[in-house]
Amino acid sequence: MKHLYRIAFLLLCSLSHSLSASGKELFVSAQRDASCFPLIVDGKPVPVLTDEADYKGVLRAVNDLKDDFRKVTGNAPQTGSEPFALIIGTVSKSALIDKLTGSGKIDAAEIVGKHEKYLIQTVSNPAEGITSALVIAGSDKRGTIYGIYELSAQIGVSPWYYWADVPVKHQTDLYVKPGTYTDGEPAVKYRGIFLNDEAPALSGWTAETFGGFNSKFYEKVFELILRLKGNFLWPAMWGNAFYDDDPQNGALADEYGIVISTSHHEPLGRAHDEWRRYGSGAWNYDKNPKALQAFWRTGMERLKTWEHIVTVGMRGDGDEPMSEKSNVALLQRIVKDQRGIISNVTGKRAEDVPQVWALYKEVQDYYDNGMRVPDDITLMLCDDNWGNVRKLPDLNAPKRKGGYGMYYHFDYVGGPRNYKWVNVSQVQRIWEQMSLTYSHGVDRIWVVNVGDLKPMEYPISFFLDMAWNPDRFNASNLLQHTEQWCASQFGEPYAKESARLINLYTKYNRRITPELLNDTTYSLANYNEFERVVDDYRSLLADAMRLYYLLPDEYRDAFDQLVLFPINACSNLYEMYFAVAKNKHLAGKGDTEANRWADKARECFARDSLLTHHYNRVIAGGKWNHLMDQVHIGYTYWQQPEKNTMPRVEYVAESLSPKKLSIEKDGCVSIEAEDYARSKGTAGIRWEIIPDLGKTQSAVSTFPQNAYPQASDEVWLEYDILFETAGECTVHILVSPTLNFNANKGLRYALSIDGSQEQTVNINQTYTRKQMEQWQANSINQTSTRHTVTAAGTHTLRFRALEPGIVLQKILIDTGGLKPSYLGAPPAF
Repeated sequence: MKHLYRIAFLLLCSLSHSLSASGKELFVSAQRDASCFPLIVDGKPVPVLTDEADYKGVLRAVNDLKDDFRKVTGNAPQTGSEPFALIIGTVSKSALIDKLTGSGKIDAAEIVGKHEKYLIQTVSNPAEGITSALVIAGSDKRGTIYGIYELSAQIGVSPWYYWADVPVKHQTDLYVKPGTYTDGEPAVKYRGIFLNDEAPALSGWTAETFGGFNSKFYEKVFELILRLKGNFLWPAMWGNAFYDDDPQNGALADEYGIVISTSHHEPLGRAHDEWRRYGSGAWNYDKNPKALQAFWRTGMERLKTWEHIVTVGMRGDGDEPMSEKSNVALLQRIVKDQRGIISNVTGKRAEDVPQVWALYKEVQDYYDNGMRVPDDITLMLCDDNWGNVRKLPDLNAPKRKGGYGMYYHFDYVGGPRNYKWVNVSQVQRIWEQMSLTYSHGVDRIWVVNVGDLKPMEYPISFFLDMAWNPDRFNASNLLQHTEQWCASQFGEPYAKESARLINLYTKYNRRITPELLNDTTYSLANYNEFERVVDDYRSLLADAMRLYYLLPDEYRDAFDQLVLFPINACSNLYEMYFAVAKNKHLAGKGDTEANRWADKARECFARDSLLTHHYNRVIAGGKWNHLMDQVHIGYTYWQQPEKNTMPRVEYVAESLSPKKLSIEKDGCVSIEAEDYARSKGTAGIRWEIIPDLGKTQSAVSTFPQNAYPQASDEVWLEYDILFETAGECTVHILVSPTLNFNANKGLRYALSIDGSQEQTVNINQTYTRKQMEQWQANSINQTSTRHTVTAAGTHTLRFRALEPGIVLQKILIDTGGLKPSYLGAPPAF
């Protein structure tokens, strides 16, 4: 059962059907109806009944719900004997719930033995003195907690009420439609986030607000994860140590119901900074095994009674590759010895303790070269740090007991350049890659690097919603999710426009990250390209400002954080680099107009600091001070500079002043992937347009993503083209930078004109690091073939997919006049 649905419907309520931010039916309404359960009447919430023997984490979440009732009504739930009540509890931990399942008032088959499932159900006469109750029953601790927070969300408390200052709408009357509601069991067992690359922004804010990464900070993180129906965390580790920084952190996580693991290079529950604090000798297992074993044993002793997933394996000191002398045999010995420690400390067989081995960067090479770990260990596959999955399981391979996980990135420190400042994660790309991942059986762990957590609010929500039920999402309904999310943050009247703004600014930022953007990225000379992209952001900013002033005052802080600030800041960045480009162009001709553009660039650079101040010190009364401290201007290589640096400009002295039929135009043809004339699939393979995934328009790919065409299959797209000239031409195929996840076989396509001999191209079977960084930086993989156009007139280009995973964005044909530009020539029809 993947969607929230109604199992039983007792009486029809005349309520409109609408959706929550996660796409589920809303069962709470302010509309009065005698057949519905009166949750809040005249500002008074019903009494809440629990069993003190239930999990501490459940009782804590109940207190959150009571506080949420106060936020909504101004009043705490009633106490004493009332005819209506809210009953909350966990199977086998709550006598109230066990009585209801035992009597058949709650269907035991729907909840007992399930994983993280809840039922929210109206029940008549559940107990003596109670006429009717709304019951939240959980199959286990987290199931009950998720049900509690589902009700919180439905009465109007956003999961982001603290982290994005989303206001709570006051209500005096709320009713629940009769029936039973659930969103089933999660598709992915462990779903969570990784707080990483946290200096200077998150570390500065945390130090000022909480005194460091302590339990006061983490209780806010734990609550957010649970409200988003996540359950997993890799804690912050840049100079931080989760268990050591505050001894309460581990116990608190276990109480809340958060499964803690340590990042890909921190074995057996020890943060790497703990080795700096307490380690003895070299971080080298070949030379210093006893010290490392003692170090790891201490980690296992500390966490052995808590729910956790133990990271195994080893990387070099400080998240670096191990030395060239390290080999597969040594790493296998390390894992074997680590499992011995795990078994000895816990008193359990190693295979009965959840473990994960991350195939991150060079560790994947060890795996490809033959290293294997026991079958019960989860293999954590990874993307390339830029949102492109590197490796997926062979669909024909035997199932592993430990299954597979995926470590994904919304933030990264490394080549070709850091991206840490604002959100650059387009949900279309997240969906396409994580859907590909899920279709290949990766469903044990999904964890995403979210950097400072803010400003990744929306992609975090999307990622965790998708992890719960990947099958709910498709290429056509992604914007609907954005709209539903915006409705929960800003209200229904402002949802569509807010969603459009988020969709476009992340599309623009995915073309090239702000850290990679400079004055030469876009062309001044060709296609009016630079001015067009600057105009795109100007228009977006104007629309965002308009909506900001239409919003009620209480929503403006949230809107500023989630929508307006990133648009405003990035628009200003584009204006600055455009001014620098104009300055250099005019200065090169000795034109004093260059001076005006130099001044404009300086104004934009100064405005960037003012926008940072506004976010840090003005929004929400300065609540988020330091969270926009991240340096983002002045990069010269992959690592960030020490501070933002004004780009160099030149001043000129006054004395120096003086679907279609695509058409060939000015020596080139430009075709958007979605503008095909015809397409053909098979009974099992179809083409689908993925709206907005292209750098300029949409993209096209084959689905299902795990369906591999046979050699004889006709799976193609055809494009009709009117050529002005005959002769040789070069066809450039621009596809998303999907990597060779299929055991390094690479992804292939075939190309022909008018049925001539096909040319087959493998876009990525082999590549250099420099090539991969180019794909990452430009968010595109371009390959080229030479063809002959026999005569002027209309011809047909056929693009045939030979593997799944090829995401076609654009076709450029150079007949002799194609000019350099970042986005390519615009289409002509």
